[in-house]
Amino acid sequence: MLSNSVPSLTYRTPRMNTPTQLPGFWSRLSLAFGAFFKAAGDAEFAARVRDDQLGPVAAPAPAPTPVPTPAPAPVAPAPTPLRVNTPESALQLLTLLQREARLIDFANENLASYADADIGAAARVVHEGCARVLKEHFTIAPVRSEAEGARITLEEGFDAASVRLTGNVVGKAPFKGTLSHRGWRATDVRLPQLAKEHDASVIAPAEVEL
Repeated sequence: MLSNSVPSLTYRTPRMNTPTQLPGFWSRLSLAFGAFFKAAGDAEFAARVRDDQLGPVAAPAPAPTPVPTPAPAPVAPAPTPLRVNTPESALQLLTLLQREARLIDFANENLASYADADIGAAARVVHEGCARVLKEHFTIAPVRSEAEGARITLEEGFDAASVRLTGNVVGKAPFKGTLSHRGWRATDVRLPQLAKEHDASVIAPAEVEL
């Protein structure tokens, strides 16, 4: 008679995951020797160790020290272009002042031996001649329209070429001060034209009386 008994089955109790316990020094030493000899005799094992990157992990390379970027060198301002002045106009003006006012004669005269009354009379002649040259060949207007002695305010951006600051100049605009001189500006110049062969360096020709 056949037995109806069912073969007994063996059940394996599943292993519970427990926290990994780090091996001690002697265990690590034993594993190291075993792995050394295993890798020396088993090429496949050595390849697995190599491919799985087992063993000591190389320390990451230190980050390169950043090289400080040198500060750009200051750019020197471009030099202001200079205009080439020709002396002909200045010499021509001296010629007019000498002809009309005897200015060079007066400036080169030794006045120590003259009385104040004589000097005053000569100065009147020079003054009249200079005024005549300026009126005939130039149009001159004051830079500032205010009366001298008036209080004025110079705002930021004022024309420093036409207004000169004097006294205790501190800080920046706006400046408040007293107009001590109105200044002068030539608005028109009417010097006579010179012949091409004219020698402008001869301000006054020598005079020979016959």
